[in-house]
Amino acid sequence: AIDNTAVRKGQIKRLEEVRRQRDPKRVAAALAVLEEAAESGEGNLLEVAIEAARARATVGEISDAMRQAFGDHSAVPEVVSDIYGPAYADDPEYRTIVSRLGSYAQTLGSRPKIMVAKLGQDGHDRGAKVIASAFGDIGFEVLAGPLFQTPEEAADLAVKEKVQVVGMSSLAAGHRTLAPQLVEALKAKGAENVIVVVGGVVPRQDYDYLMDHGVAAVFGPGTNVLDAANSIIDLLEGKRRNI
Repeated sequence: AIDNTAVRKGQIKRLEEVRRQRDPKRVAAALAVLEEAAESGEGNLLEVAIEAARARATVGEISDAMRQAFGDHSAVPEVVSDIYGPAYADDPEYRTIVSRLGSYAQTLGSRPKIMVAKLGQDGHDRGAKVIASAFGDIGFEVLAGPLFQTPEEAADLAVKEKVQVVGMSSLAAGHRTLAPQLVEALKAKGAENVIVVVGGVVPRQDYDYLMDHGVAAVFGPGTNVLDAANSIIDLLEGKRRNI
């Protein structure tokens, strides 16, 4: 397993060393040129960004200089429908799960709502989109959260949207830190009944750790989508009976 805390500490140490050895005036001048180029739209932005890097400005500082002019891009996640469903329409297992979820939704009075969340600096969202689309076709109401949320932001959105399940997609080794923080953030907001599951590239030796910290299920590489959907329905029915 990757110790992301150790990785973070090591990177901070390297950045501190870079800052000690560089020329602060040269860095400030290069960043000022970059910010001016971004604001004016004149000159080659890539060229001046490279010059800032040569002055040993960090990626964060270069990004902040351009952010002054551009602000932050906020992508609106979109869940595509009618892809997975038509492909599996004749599959007996698929039809059984759709029927099972339909019966549960009828008992509940509405479709169960699941939020697919991407936390931290993990920008790998293709797998999350596949799951969101498939679960939507199966019959879940699906909310795709924005990229790069903090656990607190994800918890806020989950509470606001009144979801029953939060599925955290992890492909960048942040699960041991971010998943427990998400569970605690939900508890702090009085939403401890929201089920938290984790899917993605999660080493098997981390499963027990996540379960011990409030994660209800872990879906590792190669998980069958229909098996995952069945497991989520099991959790929903079990959680509902125990409330």
